[in-house]
Amino acid sequence: MPFLQVNAGKDGPCLHSSTQPLQPRLEAALRAPGPVIIMTHGFKFAPGDGLDCPHQHILSPAPRNPSWKAVSWPQGLGLNIPQECHRGLGIAFGWAGRGTIWQAYKQAGNAGRALASLIGMIHDIAPGKPIHLIAHSLGARVVLSALHELSTHSISRAILLCGAEYVDTAVSALNAPAGRTADIINVTTRENDLFDFLMECLIPSPPDGNNRCLGRGLPDRPNTLNLQLDQPATLARLSQAGYRIAPAKTRICHWSSYLRPGVFQFYRDLLFGSHFWPMQELQATLPYRPDPHWTRLRSLVPHGSTLLQGDTPALS
Repeated sequence: MPFLQVNAGKDGPCLHSSTQPLQPRLEAALRAPGPVIIMTHGFKFAPGDGLDCPHQHILSPAPRNPSWKAVSWPQGLGLNIPQECHRGLGIAFGWAGRGTIWQAYKQAGNAGRALASLIGMIHDIAPGKPIHLIAHSLGARVVLSALHELSTHSISRAILLCGAEYVDTAVSALNAPAGRTADIINVTTRENDLFDFLMECLIPSPPDGNNRCLGRGLPDRPNTLNLQLDQPATLARLSQAGYRIAPAKTRICHWSSYLRPGVFQFYRDLLFGSHFWPMQELQATLPYRPDPHWTRLRSLVPHGSTLLQGDTPALS
């Protein structure tokens, strides 16, 4: 399968570690039939920043970073298998996610415009080719920001893993033309509750909106699916469908949505097999009944403590 490393540059999308123009490489890569799969990262990554470069880490077919979190997304999705070159095009999309969380949050919005430009280039070269996305943490903000810049049917499906964005901001993106015609799969887990809480404390919420992150779930729509990955009932349903995903082992983990053994087989089929996993069937197979936030942490708190008294129906 063809594989490209692309970054959000100052003047739009550009090749990683190359001064060559993107257009000719993109044209050559898009000759392969099949969909385009674009992957993007979250906070603390930046192209060219040593071992924190995403192209040396999770977006690399062979990560050089020795971290336990450096699990190759291209390997997991089968994007680096030469004999499967008929399946489509894989693109690793990097952006400047370093600095403070406030800087990275702003930069994610800017990167969304570069991502939209890349998607526009793909459609100009190969009109009608399906484009799917998968993103973690602030990468979800990159994807959702891109929806505002695109026309209907620009994106076929997006998987957001523990997205670091507000529900109201996401709904605004879903109301944009591209958002109304894209399948949005919102993968959540209570292992991420602490990180959602920190974002809700640190990043200003939308004006006149609520300050709830995507971990609380997207509104039910024909094109949305909330998937709670640490819920036994969800894992049981996935197991019945042939996906053996390991249960959560820790109470706090921001990376569980892609580190959990077995998850990439499911993500791979959601992206490459969207024709046999249509949204309506996914919604019927995986009905969403969220567990209250903080329940994975409750056993760590001494009996009678007021630390988690915010876990009320209004917040769950």
